[in-house]
Amino acid sequence: MVNPKDFKKIAIIGASESEQKYGNKILKDLRNKGFEVFPVNPKGKTIEGIRCFTTLEELPRDVELLVFVIPPEKGLEEVQKAVSIGYKRFWFQPGAGSKEIESFLKNTDSEYSIGRCIMIETSF
Repeated sequence: MVNPKDFKKIAIIGASESEQKYGNKILKDLRNKGFEVFPVNPKGKTIEGIRCFTTLEELPRDVELLVFVIPPEKGLEEVQKAVSIGYKRFWFQPGAGSKEIESFLKNTDSEYSIGRCIMIETSF
């Protein structure tokens, strides 16, 4: 199981400009805890003053953990893409994971967590 406290560079897949959405709350929470965050959203230019990446392919390769805050149907497609790019550590917020995602990841050399809240797991 992946431990988010072991990493400093974390991408938020499904980051949002809306303060009501978890894609925004998680981004702010992790940034406030000292993590370097990389928002990913196809619509965004900046979120909370941070450059937003529109695709996984645009992310710096030294990002250590990808946090998913998107519906599982889209998450499966994105995690498959992420694995093909070379990412190996994944976190699926409650509601973002699925049996299909877990089945896919079991057949890779990836580390992952499904269904646990990263804001709770990174509380110091």
